[in-house]
Formats: sequence, C-alpha cells, structure tokens
Amino acid sequence: MLFPAPRASYPTKDDVANYLEAYAARFELPVRTGIRVDGLSREGPRYVLAAGEQRFDAANVVVASGAYQAQRVPAFAARLDPSILQLDSSEYQDPSQLREGGVLVVGAGNSGAEITHEVSRTHPTWLSGRDTGHIPIRTGTGWDRLLTPPFWFFASHVLTTRTPIGRKVRPKALTIAAPLERVRPKELAAAGIERVPRTAGVRDGVPTLEDGRVMEVSNVIWCTGFQPDFGWIDLPVFGESGEPMHERGVVQSEPGLYFVGRFFQFAFTSSLIGGVGRDAEHIAQHLASRQRPIAGLHERKET
Repeated sequence: MLFPAPRASYPTKDDVANYLEAYAARFELPVRTGIRVDGLSREGPRYVLAAGEQRFDAANVVVASGAYQAQRVPAFAARLDPSILQLDSSEYQDPSQLREGGVLVVGAGNSGAEITHEVSRTHPTWLSGRDTGHIPIRTGTGWDRLLTPPFWFFASHVLTTRTPIGRKVRPKALTIAAPLERVRPKELAAAGIERVPRTAGVRDGVPTLEDGRVMEVSNVIWCTGFQPDFGWIDLPVFGESGEPMHERGVVQSEPGLYFVGRFFQFAFTSSLIGGVGRDAEHIAQHLASRQRPIAGLHERKET
C-alpha cells in the first residue's frame, strides 16, 4: 500500500499516523491498542507475553519496540539539589514548564540544539556538550532533493552489515551523535546562547562542567540521548553489550523470535521509516516459510 503523497514530499507525523490507521483498516488487521507488554518468556514451544494481569502465548514474536526506549541520564543527576528542576527531552514541551532563572541544556545534538534555541527566548541558556557538526544543506531545498537520493542509496545499500565498509562504520555509528539538521550553530550564536564543555558531575548540589566551572542554574534539561531497554525480555538472546544477537533480525537460538527497527540492524537506514520496510519484508518472508502447526496468538485465561 503506497504512501498517499508525492515521492519527494515531506509528510508530517499526522500524515504518517493517518496512513498507518488506513493500512490497518484496509487489511483488517486485528490491532490491539492500549496494551503494554512488560514481560516475554518461553514455555515449551511457545512464547508467553505478560501485559499487566493479561497473558498471551504465541508461536512467533516480533519485537518492534523501536531503536531507543530509555532516556540515558547520568547517575550524578540524582545528586542535583531538589530546587533545580530536571526534565529530560521526552518530558519537555515548552518553556512554560521551567522555573525562573538559568537553564543548562546537557547534550548538543538535535534535541539539545532545538530546545536550547527555543528556551533562550525566555531564559538565560547554556548548551553543554561537544559540537556534533551540522548538515550543510537545508531540508526541502533544491540541493537537498538533488543530493538525498544518492546518499539514501549509499546508506541503504552500501552501508550494510554485508559490506566491509558497512561493518567498519557500524560500531562508530552506534556511538556518535547525529549532526544538526534544523538549528545551525550560527543560529545558536545569534540567539546569544553560550556553548560550554560537557557536564561532568555535581558539586554541592550544582552541576559542574568538564573544565571545573560551576553552573548556578535553576533548570537542567537532559538531552543526552536514549538507549535500548530490553529488561522485559527474559530470554538468553543478548550479547555482552546488551544488544540482541540476531542475523538480520532473525534470532537463530530462539526460533520464532525476531527484532525489527533496530538502529543499523542491517543497513544504516534500518531504524528509519524509509528503510525499515526492507527488514520487515525479510522477517515476514522468514515467518511465512516456517511450519505452523502451533501458529497464532492466544490470550490465556488464568484460573
């Protein structure tokens, strides 16, 4: 089912949500919403999923919970004085949430830069973290439309786990921050925002920087990124790094278990809307090829 928009357009989040709803309706998919799975284990040949007091068992499970689930906030954040308001980027909505006084935004990636730019209109603001660089062209411009297709092809078909260059790039890609896309360094400077070194700790309840500087602020917004959260999966499928062990999303040690949507799962674009489809198709074909004497999802009736 093709997306109902021109190929070179930039759909909004609502456009994407509407497409997903229409997709589920067209194919009459029995989607259940409002259920949070908080446990996955195995009993015999079937998987058991816990969702609060509900229990489901299934022959196959696809973990499509996204590339980033849990905010990565440093442990020393707990030592900040209670008078300092702390928010992470997923909690931030607008400057009205903040207390009077200065704001330290920790993390200089896209979220940090954009939040800093907005907050600086109403509060003295400092942006803490290393410069991640920026994309030299603006989204939606002629240069963007010209250069994005070849870059997308390179990221989708060359930067993969099957090519030497892809395997070399992958470990670095998993740890570095993405370059800025919308708010540029010169716009941050024009807004009077001071760039400061990394936030390294807490002294007497106040955040301190890598250079020893003490930041007397009333607010700290953590834009320090996200990390996977697989604590709900009680299966021996994770390596020493905490990443699931799989072959292009297929877990060989646990037949019927799959992952999709992980960052650089197969290609650099695996966690993006435009790139996840190829991985999903691979897993769907693998699912269809399995013998299914025990197929299906069943809700358990506990007695």
